[in-house]
Amino acid sequence: MAENLYDVIVIGGGPGGYTAALYAARANLSVLVLEKLTPGGQMGTTEIIENYPGFPEGIGGFELGMQMKEGAERFGAVTKLSEVVSVELSGAVKQVHTQDGDYQSHTVVLASGAHPRELGLPGERELRGRGVSYCATCDGMFYRGKTVVVVGGGNTAVADVLYLSRLCKKVYLVHRRDELRASKVYLDPLQKAENVEFVWDSEVKELLYGETVTGVRVKNKKTGEDRELSCDGVFVAVGYIPNSDLFKGQVDLDESGYVLAGESTKTNLPGVFAVGDLRKKPLRQVVTAASDGAVAAHFIEEYFTTSIGG
Repeated sequence: MAENLYDVIVIGGGPGGYTAALYAARANLSVLVLEKLTPGGQMGTTEIIENYPGFPEGIGGFELGMQMKEGAERFGAVTKLSEVVSVELSGAVKQVHTQDGDYQSHTVVLASGAHPRELGLPGERELRGRGVSYCATCDGMFYRGKTVVVVGGGNTAVADVLYLSRLCKKVYLVHRRDELRASKVYLDPLQKAENVEFVWDSEVKELLYGETVTGVRVKNKKTGEDRELSCDGVFVAVGYIPNSDLFKGQVDLDESGYVLAGESTKTNLPGVFAVGDLRKKPLRQVVTAASDGAVAAHFIEEYFTTSIGG
């Protein structure tokens, strides 16, 4: 057991996880990062990131993920590509079971992220990065002066529409109801945006595309009428699904499954921290995930000093 006992185990190799690993490793703590796919997490699937400080020309998501991994490993963090299948987080020594073996640690950073809720349409996954996006602030600049469709009716969808309306020639907002679920604070500026067209009571039934997206076919739920909207891109804003199933019944979650951890990143369990998109928070971006990771490492150091003994 001793050789598999770490000071910190990070579950998830995205920007939050690797920032926590970097800071903890620099503090001379032994750190293991467990990532089931490739470094970068969801970030690694983004073709180019233009809103992360320090990269004025942008940087590929996968490349940035690899650089974060290398930065943490420079100070001694270890990465193992293995899927976590179960955890036991309540004890003084936490148990983490993977497909390839079992590991123990004094502290755990939950950094497993969240994934966007998809429309479930044929071709949707293949068109990601070729006209289908789930993040307006990440990809909106690629559609400057073009026409886009936003699907959704909550705060995220409306905020995306407002952001895109300042960049794009035209923005369609497709919503399955006849009124928005978004907060009233968004409604006035939305109604003043002259290049926004509402497509009420409608659902996107088909993505139209060649090499890239060329449009969508929508169906009005009340009239049954089909309509084709020509566009250069589709922004799906129908929610995210946190990757928190492993932690249910151990750490406190909100009604949507996000881990309840404040700005300290501390969960209800001593020695367990949550960072990045998994944590309940108002903004989910690469930079805010990285910030969470640094904060978690700070409080991990405090935990070792006050609860375990320095």
